[in-house]
Amino acid sequence: MNHPTSSFNIEKEDIPQIKFSQNETLLSSKKRKLRAYYLERGTQLGNLLKTKVKIYFMDSSNKLLSVNTTIWAVTSNFVVLKQGITIPKHSILYIE
Repeated sequence: MNHPTSSFNIEKEDIPQIKFSQNETLLSSKKRKLRAYYLERGTQLGNLLKTKVKIYFMDSSNKLLSVNTTIWAVTSNFVVLKQGITIPKHSILYIE
């Protein structure tokens, strides 16, 4: 996947105030499969090694944001972080 060039880094605690778009950010099914793979890998890193990942995602105004965090779980529609904070999976562009 292409690495985003520049993003606005935010704190995990700011995520609940973000307004997310309802639209899928990745139009290619191959990119969506890669995203699912990296989310699963990030969850394993978080649960087994307590390792943080950087998640790049879009808000409703198409602003690129990023957060350094531990992924606790991935559901069919959301990525779950500590304190029950969630990011809609369709808003995520890349995980590193």
